[in-house]
Amino acid sequence: MEKMQFKAESKRLLEMMINSIYSQREVFLRELISNASDAIDKIYYRALSDDSLHFNKEDYYIKVAADKETRTLTISDTGIGMTKDELENNLGIIAKSGSLAFKNENELKDGHDIIGQFGVGFYAAFMVADVVTVISRALGSDEAYKWQSEGADGYTIEPCDKPDVGTEIYLKIKENTEDEKYDEYLDEYRLKSIIKKYSDFIRYPIKMDISGKRPKEGSEELEDYKEEQIINSMVPIWRKNKNELSAEDYEKFYQEKHYGFDKPIKHIHISVDGSIRYNAILFIPEKIPFDYYSKEYEKGLELYSNGVLIMNKCGDLLPDYFSFVKGMVDSEDLSLNISREMLQHDRQLKLIAKNISKKINSELQALLKNERDKYTGFYQSFGRQLKYGVYSDFGSNKELLQDLLMFYSSKEKKLVTLDEYVSRMPEDQKYIYYAAGESNDRIEKLPQTEVVADKGFEILYFTDEIDEFAIKMLMNYKEKEFRSVSSSDLGLEEEDKEQDLQDENENKELFSYMKEVLGDKVKDVRVSKRLKSHPVCLSADGEVTIEMEKVLQAMPDNQNIKADKVLEINIHHDVYSSLQAAFENDKDKLNLYTNLLYNQALLIEGLPIQDPVEFTNDICKVMV
Repeated sequence: MEKMQFKAESKRLLEMMINSIYSQREVFLRELISNASDAIDKIYYRALSDDSLHFNKEDYYIKVAADKETRTLTISDTGIGMTKDELENNLGIIAKSGSLAFKNENELKDGHDIIGQFGVGFYAAFMVADVVTVISRALGSDEAYKWQSEGADGYTIEPCDKPDVGTEIYLKIKENTEDEKYDEYLDEYRLKSIIKKYSDFIRYPIKMDISGKRPKEGSEELEDYKEEQIINSMVPIWRKNKNELSAEDYEKFYQEKHYGFDKPIKHIHISVDGSIRYNAILFIPEKIPFDYYSKEYEKGLELYSNGVLIMNKCGDLLPDYFSFVKGMVDSEDLSLNISREMLQHDRQLKLIAKNISKKINSELQALLKNERDKYTGFYQSFGRQLKYGVYSDFGSNKELLQDLLMFYSSKEKKLVTLDEYVSRMPEDQKYIYYAAGESNDRIEKLPQTEVVADKGFEILYFTDEIDEFAIKMLMNYKEKEFRSVSSSDLGLEEEDKEQDLQDENENKELFSYMKEVLGDKVKDVRVSKRLKSHPVCLSADGEVTIEMEKVLQAMPDNQNIKADKVLEINIHHDVYSSLQAAFENDKDKLNLYTNLLYNQALLIEGLPIQDPVEFTNDICKVMV
C-alpha cells in the first residue's frame, strides 16, 4: 500500500477548506449526501443509453448511520461507485469534479441533474473527522478499493472487499474540544435535523435506523428498538403541479418551514423554464414579525440548488421594500462558489430577483383589486415598508410602488389609494391635500384642516413618520401635486384679494410687534386664511414641514433641522380683539398674549413647550 501526497496546490486548498471555506461545520453532511445523490443519478443516465441496465428507483437509496462507541459516522449509497483511477482523480485532486465532467457530457433528461459542480465538497468531511475512509466498487467492476486519508498529509488507495456496487464513507469523528462539541454529529436527533434542513428534497430516500421505545409483548414494560426510516420528503412541493395542491398544502409548507406563526394571506407559486430555470414558492405574511424593524431581522428567501439548501437567507433575491416576503427559490442554473454556500453575483441571480420582484408587485396589485379586505390587513402590517421603498434609493422605485400605497381618508373614513383619491377630485381642486399628525383623531381636530374641509376637498391623513418623506420623493401623482394643509400656500381661489391685502396692512404693526416678541421662534406672524373657528395655528414655509421637523429631531444624529414656522392669527376670532386692545393700551399684556398663543399653537402641533413653568404662570396671570 503506497502513501500518496496531494499536489501542493491541492494540499493548500484542503487546509483552507478545513479551516475557513465553510461557515458551518454541519454542511459536511449536505455535501456527502449530495455526492451520493450524484452517484445514483449517474446510474440513471447510464440506463438511458444502455439497454442492459434497468433503473428501478426503489433500489437506490442513501444510508446514514452513527456508532457512538467507535465514534464513526457512515454515509453509504447504492450509486455508480468509483474505480481506482476515479478515486485518485476525483478525491486525490481537489477541485476536479467527476460530477461536473459527467454533467457536461450529458443532456438533462426527465428533470434529473447532477448536483456537484466542484470536487471540493467531499473534503468538508475533514472539518469533523480525523480520518476519512472511502470504500467503493464501480458499476461493471468486480473489484473494490479503499481510499483513506487523515487530511493534508496525503492518502492511500488499496484493494478491498465490497460485495455490492456503490460507495461507503466512514468518518472517524473528532474528539470534543473546549470550543467544539463533535459528539453532536453522532447524535441521532441532530443528524436527522441536519438532513431535514439541507437535504430534505434529495430525490432518493435517505435512510436511518431510528431509536424508539415500545411495550414488550405481553408486558407493560418498555423495551428499546431500532427501526429503519426514511428521513427526507424527497418530492418538494414546488416541483408538484399547482393543480395538485390545495391552499392547505401551502399553509402546511409555510408552517413546516417555520416561515411564521401566522397564516399567510397569499401564496405565489412560480415555475419558470426559460433562459433560466427556477421554481419558487413565496408567501405574503398576515402579521408583522416582532423583530421586523430591528437590526436582528434578516430578509431573504431560502435558496436551493436542485433541491439542496444552499442559503437560509438569500437577501439578494428580495428588494428591501419587499423584505416581508417569505419563501424559497430552487434553480438548476446557479453559479455556485467553491463552498456551494454562497452565490457568485451573476446575471442569473439578478434575473431571478428581478422576475420575483415583478411577480410580487403584480400579485399585490391583484390582491388590492380583488380582495380589498385582505390587502388592507396586509397594508396595516407592512404598508410602512412600501413607503420606505418609495423614499429610498432616491425614489427609483416610486413608480413601481405608488399604486400600492394607501392613506386614511377624511371623507371615506378608511384607507384609500391615491388613484381613488384623484378619481374623486372636483375639477376646481388643484392639489392632493394631506395633513400629518400622530393619529387620525388628532389630525381630525387640527385647525389647519378647516378651510380645506369647508371647500369640500378630501384630505389624506399621514400618521407614519415616513409618510411626508415618501410623498416629498413622490412629488406628484397623475400630474397632481401633494400639498400639506399646513403649507403657507394652499393654492385655493381667494374670494377677495383686495380684502386680504387690506387685512395685512391693517395688522402690519401689530404682527410686527408680535414677531419681535417671539424673536427667532417664528419666521413671521400673519393673518390666517385657513382658520374658521380656532384663534391660532402654526404653518410652515419651505420644504421642511412641522411633522418632518419632529421626525428629524427624534433621530440620534439629527442636524437640528427645523421648519420655518409661521404663527397665523384668526382675525375673525374674539381673541383678535383682545390683541388689538392690548396693542393700543398695554404692551405687557400683549407680550403675555403673544407667548400664550405661540405655546398654544405648539401644543396643537404636539411640539414641546420650551418652558412649561413659564407657560403655567402666564395662564395664571390671565386668570387673576
